[in-house]
Amino acid sequence: MLNDPTFWVAVAFVVFLGLMYWKARKPMLDGLDARAERIKAELDEAQRLREEAQKALAEYKRKQRDAAKEAEEMLASAKHEAELLRNQASEDLKAVLARRERAALEKIAQAETQAIQDVRAQAVDMAMAATAKLLSENVDPGRDQAMVDQAIRDLGTKLH
Repeated sequence: MLNDPTFWVAVAFVVFLGLMYWKARKPMLDGLDARAERIKAELDEAQRLREEAQKALAEYKRKQRDAAKEAEEMLASAKHEAELLRNQASEDLKAVLARRERAALEKIAQAETQAIQDVRAQAVDMAMAATAKLLSENVDPGRDQAMVDQAIRDLGTKLH
């Protein structure tokens, strides 16, 4: 057995493992412990990042809901304002139309009054012209003086 090379290879292997265990055990364990600590730190960091991401997601969802609510409120406010403006414009239009109608009616009334005055003035002018023509054709100078004297005498009684 001492002459068997397999035996000596086995002994050398066992001695090698013993030396490796004795010398390399602490650095290997320290390396494994460091790796375990690094993995644990990475897992903790990943957990912390996941929680932050969930918080950020919840915050963004809340902001999105708030923005949607604010947009709905703004839309409702804009619709209300548009309705108020439409009502105000309608009232203003009615008022303007009423003023224009009154102005048109006043102009029509003034035109009627002016037309009546023009007709009267023309009738008076025509009557005056006809009277002047009749008087000039029918009245002689002697009779003309008699009529003027009679009108002067009657003037006192007609004024009282």
